[in-house]
Amino acid sequence: MCGIAGAVGVGPIDLPVAAIMRDTLTHRGPDDSGAWFSDDRRVALLHRRLSIVDLSPLGHQPMEAVSGRYVLVYNGEIYDHLAIRAELEAGGTAPAWRGHSDTETLLAAIEAWGVCRALERATGMFAIALWDRRDGSLTLARDRFGEKPLYYGWAGGMFAFASELGAIRALPGFDNPVDRSALSSLLSRTYIPCPQSIYQGIFKLPPATMVTFTPGAVAQPRTEPFAEGLHDGVTLASYWSYRDIVRGGVSDPYASEGEAIEAVEAALSTAVAGQAIADVPVGAFLSGGFDSSTVVALYQAAAHGKIRTFSIGFEEAGFDEAVYAREVARHFGTEHHEMYVGAADAIAVIPRLPTMYGEPFADSSALPTHLVSAFARKHVTVALSGDGGDELFGGYNRYLHAPRLWRALAPLPHPLRRLVAGAGAQLPDAAWNALGGIAARKRRPPFFGGKVRKALRTAADARGLDDVFASLLDEWHLAATPVLDTDGRRRPPLDLDIPEASDAVRMMYADATSYMPDDILAKVDRAAMAVSLETRVPFLDHHVAAAAARVPIDQKIVGNSTKHVLRQVLYRHAPREMFERPKAGFAMPVGQWLRGPLRDWAEDLLDPVQMRQEGYLDPAPIQLRWQRHLAGTAEDTPALWAVLMFQAWLRQGGAAPGSA
Repeated sequence: MCGIAGAVGVGPIDLPVAAIMRDTLTHRGPDDSGAWFSDDRRVALLHRRLSIVDLSPLGHQPMEAVSGRYVLVYNGEIYDHLAIRAELEAGGTAPAWRGHSDTETLLAAIEAWGVCRALERATGMFAIALWDRRDGSLTLARDRFGEKPLYYGWAGGMFAFASELGAIRALPGFDNPVDRSALSSLLSRTYIPCPQSIYQGIFKLPPATMVTFTPGAVAQPRTEPFAEGLHDGVTLASYWSYRDIVRGGVSDPYASEGEAIEAVEAALSTAVAGQAIADVPVGAFLSGGFDSSTVVALYQAAAHGKIRTFSIGFEEAGFDEAVYAREVARHFGTEHHEMYVGAADAIAVIPRLPTMYGEPFADSSALPTHLVSAFARKHVTVALSGDGGDELFGGYNRYLHAPRLWRALAPLPHPLRRLVAGAGAQLPDAAWNALGGIAARKRRPPFFGGKVRKALRTAADARGLDDVFASLLDEWHLAATPVLDTDGRRRPPLDLDIPEASDAVRMMYADATSYMPDDILAKVDRAAMAVSLETRVPFLDHHVAAAAARVPIDQKIVGNSTKHVLRQVLYRHAPREMFERPKAGFAMPVGQWLRGPLRDWAEDLLDPVQMRQEGYLDPAPIQLRWQRHLAGTAEDTPALWAVLMFQAWLRQGGAAPGSA
């Protein structure tokens, strides 16, 4: 795991500028640094290294190919790189190996097979930049699900790319304005979806994608992201398609539940074992939920001794899951580490979030994710995570409830549907929260009441399930965006285009290609890398994803039970009684804190006079929701947190001077 950056200028790149750009990423790579410049210094490839595999100087980057044709900077891990080495050796295309780093393996595979085939062959997480000295071209590429970040675009009179926006922001003369469309996306979704970034002219490279710039193409600044295909010397192409994987799974499902359980456990066991290999200490996050417990179960089963597990507990009543993690750790016999945190610990992280994420990011679970990462980093350099299980195996409650709601309301004549849905939407959040608590027996899902009311309002006039699903992901649904000077676009499009699949599978696909890379994986990457901790996600091994796609939806969601097949895998290793409790998520009582210890901080950021002067947001609708939240008549935490994160980012100098 590392940090990469680089630039292509119209003239020689200043060496101190390159060093500043690189060293903004020191937290991603504290162990080593490197820089490579073309002979005319118009091209710079920059690297900060967190040593994980081959700790010797032989893993130093930027790395040049034996032939001298290619120069590579790379962030991530290729878990099967030893198998790739063996394949290269068997084919007679292996170089004389200098070390045993996966960087050297990837570079050799690119030289032997080309970039596309090398990436297709690799199992891992990565963001790469490859300079081809012969052709004078630059290729950027990103892993299949977007575990590793990669930004690119034009700023300060040159083309630049980096693992984080801060490196591009460090360029002299950076004056890219705030992208108000991206800001609208943030307020709707609580994250900025790919390919947007908060800045005009800077983009996120989509997962499973490579983009190649031919000579001269980088000298033509763009204000809109590239579509797939060839455009004026720039080629954007996908080397892998999750849509194809899902379609293949739908058309060729496992014949029985037993076959599905065997296949999923085999694929996930292989992924966990491969990702547990490193030349530094490795551990695993453990929340006590199904996903992290399954990873820990398979990790401990493959280990020769006790594995290390990490969890945090919360002092606030109703939010402490550490007791469950402790019970799971005791069952599997891990070396378990836990730490309890309170409101003060989490609140202390808030001022760091704008810098940590580089752009406004409003998933409040970033707070506990960073705290558990900092705690784990005291003991290990790598931590396995249970992320991805919900999107691949059907874990979110919306996959269960949204189709049921639409099936119940869709047959009604439109006037009756509007009457029924409208009446339900009039019930206050508290009433729906009470009903949700009864239905869940122990604890309702977070923000249950607000989500139900929003879905009902949408269903009153919806054209289909897609509208209902989109409403659940839009914090300003059926309300005017508070972003000023926009063209009216607010909600980013959702990709549910797999018509042959069930509604639940289509929603899972949409989440796996937007919410997961741009929220979940971005959250974990920045929160962990801020303390130089590498995280690995076994569920996102593409072999596991292919196995999950072949599990029929009626084996993923059975009655009111989500992730059914995954549960059966876990129950082979632990008693089901240990996990019979509602899905909790990694939540913190941010809504309560906004009415308590965070109220003064929030009031300052939401000051209407200041907001009008800044010129980005209309304070009137925001104040309406703020006062409603303070009064307890509605739970508007996600919508308000998105506004607060933008305002905090803005106050810390996120916007370039004069760009409003």
